[in-house]
This record gives sequence, structure tokens and C-alpha cells, in this order.
Amino acid sequence: MIIVDKALQARAEAGNPVKVGMIGAGFMGRGIANQIINSVPGMELVAISNRQIDAAKRAYAEAGVEEVENVSTVSELEVAIAQGKSAITEDAMLLCRAGGIDALIEVTGAVEFGARVVMEAIAHCKHVIMMNAELDGTIGAILKVYADKAGVILTACDGDQPGVEMNLYRFVKSIGLTPLLCGNIKGLQDPYRNPTTQAAFAQRWGQKAHMVTSFADGTKISFEQAIVANATGMKVAKRGMLGYDFKGHVDEMTTMYDLEQLQELGGIVDYVVGAKPGPGVFVFATHDDPKQRHYLNLYKLGEGPLYSFYTPYHLCHFEVPLSVARAVLFHDYVLSPLGAPVVDVVATAKTDLKAGDTIDPIGYYMTYGQCENSDIVNQQNLLPMGLAEGCRLKTDIPKDRVLTYEDVELPEGRLCDKLRMEQNAYFYSVKTLAAVV
Repeated sequence: MIIVDKALQARAEAGNPVKVGMIGAGFMGRGIANQIINSVPGMELVAISNRQIDAAKRAYAEAGVEEVENVSTVSELEVAIAQGKSAITEDAMLLCRAGGIDALIEVTGAVEFGARVVMEAIAHCKHVIMMNAELDGTIGAILKVYADKAGVILTACDGDQPGVEMNLYRFVKSIGLTPLLCGNIKGLQDPYRNPTTQAAFAQRWGQKAHMVTSFADGTKISFEQAIVANATGMKVAKRGMLGYDFKGHVDEMTTMYDLEQLQELGGIVDYVVGAKPGPGVFVFATHDDPKQRHYLNLYKLGEGPLYSFYTPYHLCHFEVPLSVARAVLFHDYVLSPLGAPVVDVVATAKTDLKAGDTIDPIGYYMTYGQCENSDIVNQQNLLPMGLAEGCRLKTDIPKDRVLTYEDVELPEGRLCDKLRMEQNAYFYSVKTLAAVV
């Protein structure tokens, strides 16, 4: 969004910066903090919340801000913001409730905690920019309903691959083509990876092993492509997506897909392993006008019927502040569900599971996520990956079998389960809705 830089510059010149709070101060949160503080005129990071307060302090310190105010009440936070001080707190709800904050960036990656944060922020009329595909892919549709009613923006972010895909999708549509495939380029896909196998890589890059595992085992890309599907109306061609291994350039893949199938499904989301330009994204699209197809051929996009567009990078935290500006200054969202979920991510056994076991978190040893079309998820009562953590198994589950609600006992009192049930009730009729636990 090229207009964003000028709008932020105008806010800087007016002495009226966009004021941002951030919840989560891990690897990615620290990058966002550094970016806003040192590279984004017209925007201020006024507060950071993290469950370990030292991590919030570290995020500011690494960005060159040594003086921070540790606050424990809404009034203390509002005073700090009014005085131009940088605030830290262990209580995320303070950022949701305080005046003087235009938008929140949610960077936790947690479903239950993220749900509580987003609902509280919406209740206090805060725009929310999520770097949390897991939350969005589980209950994003109903959260969007609440956000719309409150008149605030709830969106995924630029920089993460889903946001980059959506920007490319919007561009392709804007020049008159019909997108039929939104694709994500991966370097590795192995559903049996775990924190032990990924420990060395995680240590090298200063990341958490379970987070790295969620990338390697396919769970993260499943959530990412699910939220692209829900923002575009596209589906998956099969459970788990097609997921070709291909070592050439994505431009060379246009003949690998069945055009009639793509059109029949209304487009699909997918991924490819090993293709160039990794780790970018791509959109394949058609054009109905033979005159325009002639021009596209002249401009080196080939003869069709599928034309390849790609972005050769995704710059994660560098672009997140642009999403904040789009929400606050233009009331524009990067990526948000159109309505009812189209694609969900379902929990699948990574190894043989035993009755009585409690399922560990995303990116650990017991489960991985796969995309599945939401109508099938509801018909078969499949267990969403975002709700699997903490569930107790009622029965043995063999490796690679998708779990159902009947297989587990849900933890008591979770907001995420309540919102998932509400989402089902809101978007589906009783006849199409599977039995709800």
C-alpha cells in the first residue's frame, strides 16, 4: 500500500502519531517493536504486554528504549501514555481497556489466550492486527462478526505469507483477472517433525523449537492457507492440499493444475515444496477476454489459460506496521473472513495416541494440522487443530488418523470452545451442523 507512507508522514508532521500496543514479546514481537520504534515515522509503540515481564522489557531494550514504566492498572497505563512513556505490563487486558491506544498487535500464537485478548479489545473498540493464524483459522469468522458489530477492524497482517497472498490476490483481481489458486512456497514439509528434531534449527535462529516444528510439520501452513481460503472463498482440492514437490519456478507449474477443477471449486488454496522463488507466494489466474490474453502473452506471461503472478519474499515483522496504518488510517483490512468458514484445520495424529493421554500444544509431539473443507469438517464432526491442545483422549488413535469430537473430552470453561460453538450456530443451520459437544 504505497499511500500508507505518505499518510504516516502526515501524522508525524502533525505530531499525532498512531499509538499502538503490542501483546506478545517473543521472537517476532521483538522484531515488530524494533521496526515501529526505529523505522516507522508517525507511529508509536506505547505499550507492550507479555506474561514474562522481562521479555517485554527486552523488546524495548533491543529497540534502544531503556526507560520503561511497569504498570499494573489501566489508570497507570493511561498516565504513562499521556506522558509519552513506554509502558510494560504482565496484564494484556490493560492494553485492551486503556484509552490512548488506537490499535493492538496480537502476536501470541495462542488460541485460548488470543481469543480472550481479541474479545476484550473488541469490547473496548480497539482495532486488532493479528499475527495469529491459529486463532484466525479456528474462530476468526465469529470474531469478525463481533468486530463488525463494534465497528472495528480485525485483520491478519502484511508480511506474513497470508497477507502477502491476499495483497497479490487483490492486485490480480484489480487488473481484471480471475484468481483461481493462491499458493504458498515452502522449503520443507514433514508431518512427523517435533521439537527434538527441530531443536538445532530453533537454537540457530533464536526461536522456540515448537514454533519451528509447526512450520516444518505443516500445521502453520495449513492455518495460513485456511485463512486465505476464508478471505477469498476458495477451497482445498483435497484434505491436506495437493502440496506438490517441484524444484523449478512457479511460472512452470501452471500446467500442473486441472483448470476445470479449479473453476468448479471456485479456486483453491495450495502449497508447493521446493519451488522458486522461495519463500514467496503466488497466484494463478485466468482472463476471459482474448484481446487481453494477447497483451498478457506480449508481456511475457504466456498463452494461458493460467497466468502466474508471484511475490518472491515475505518480510514478516517489517510489514506489520503497514497493516496497523491501513486499519487505523484507512479502515482497511489486509485479510479477514468473508463470512462462514470455507476451510478449517483439523487435528491429525502425529504418532499412535493412547486413551487417557492429554494432547500437547501445536508444534509438539502428538498432532499435526491439515486443511479440510469446512462442510466436510462439520459433516464428520472433525476436531479443529486450534482446539486440540488440552483435550483428553477417550480412545486409542492410530498415526495419521484425523481426530473427531467423539474421540476427546474438551477442557472445561474455555472461551475458544464457546466461540467455536457460537460460530457453528451462527453460520450453519441445524440440518448441516454436526453434533456439537
